[in-house]
Amino acid sequence: MAHINLRRPENISGNFYVDSSCIDCDTCRWMAPEVFTQAGEQSAVYRQPTNEKASMRSLAALLSCPTSSIGTVEKPKNIKEAQQLLPALVAENVYHCGYHSEKSYAAASYLIVRPEGNILVDSPRFVPPLVKNIEAMGGIRYLYLTHRDDVADHQQYRDRFGCDRILHADEINADTRSVEIQLSGSEPYQLADDLLILPTPGHTKAHTVLLYNNKFLFSGDHLAWSENLQQLIAFREVCWYSWPEQIKSMQNLADYSFEWVLPGHGRRYNADRETMSNQMQKCIAWMVDA
Repeated sequence: MAHINLRRPENISGNFYVDSSCIDCDTCRWMAPEVFTQAGEQSAVYRQPTNEKASMRSLAALLSCPTSSIGTVEKPKNIKEAQQLLPALVAENVYHCGYHSEKSYAAASYLIVRPEGNILVDSPRFVPPLVKNIEAMGGIRYLYLTHRDDVADHQQYRDRFGCDRILHADEINADTRSVEIQLSGSEPYQLADDLLILPTPGHTKAHTVLLYNNKFLFSGDHLAWSENLQQLIAFREVCWYSWPEQIKSMQNLADYSFEWVLPGHGRRYNADRETMSNQMQKCIAWMVDA
């Protein structure tokens, strides 16, 4: 939990605050941008919530902070209400789980609710309020893991829901050796009619992304929106395997059509297909010149 004695001086006075344990993951800033901002290399509260909606979003950000760096001076009376906000609807039947894990440096995870069985994309923290809400939404059929970095509490979700975990074999380590479905090779994998797993090596050796319903791209650490550059980007500074390979992967990914980019790290992005296609080409050109 956050400590009032570690409250950053950059916070505006009032109930909500960020303490000095913040790791600058950006989670609170995109979950409640009307309250949280970047101040130096950490987050801070620049405006206290002015209405119930902003207050609830701020509490959801508090719950989702991977390092529990967000606090309130007064004990929140509606924290149970805020817990019911997560998973939070993104669009249609796709939800943001919240409860980011420090084990994966605050990677976002998502839940796809479908009659054939729900898909959890990457792993959030395993916490009772989220687990209870996911159970009420139909549980988990598959836990799809984009790559080795964002697996967090995957074993606990497997134990609770009996879900089949999916991860490429070249991403397996001691912690994930028991994963049920281990992908191999470099070809796309059709998990179901509406679920296509695409290889995107670069960030790691066998990173993959998930294209759902030819509309939602769950991009892990391969692709994200940059608020600073106002375009889609890849993260060269954390490209652990090969930047040239990641460029090739991005070029291959540009052959597919989608409307949403839902990353593990970085901001999500939604646009019509033509705009998205143009953004992909802009991203590739930027990567080549980077």
